[in-house]
Amino acid sequence: MTGLLGAVLAGGRSSRFGSDKALALWEGQRLIDRSRALLEPWCDEVIVVGRNDDGAGVADLPRASLGPLGGIAGALDYGASHGYRCVLTISCDMPFLPDGLVEALVRRGPAYCSDAPVLGYWPSALGAQLLGWIETAPDLSVRGWARSVGALPIASPAPLANVNTPEDLLAL
Repeated sequence: MTGLLGAVLAGGRSSRFGSDKALALWEGQRLIDRSRALLEPWCDEVIVVGRNDDGAGVADLPRASLGPLGGIAGALDYGASHGYRCVLTISCDMPFLPDGLVEALVRRGPAYCSDAPVLGYWPSALGAQLLGWIETAPDLSVRGWARSVGALPIASPAPLANVNTPEDLLAL
């Protein structure tokens, strides 16, 4: 297996935002592109999960509309089938990260940011386990699944930006 796959999770409905927040601009750049750029220095490849704007997107698994867990499952499946040992996930609505946070996550996997669990470092081999969890667990939260696999919670050293509404974007 090779190194690290990056995955930008972008399959949400953006219902609180009112339009496709992945395409919203901040400092002249789309949010989805900013999230991708945050992963690129760390990863051998970065994919987008949950949308197919350019024909190269990866689908949520086992189906759309499951929230972040479906995106993580799609990313883990892609990672495992393409020879990646681990996957670093981020949401498309996180335009910047505090220094040191990614370094702390990738030191040991699985690990996730306790302040924003969608930001995580996951062994690709967990994909089948996650699909089982999605089909049987009453709790479809990333935090619940992360705890079930013994993932290490890592606190962010500074507040994280998470854009859910137009007001959140204006406040950055």
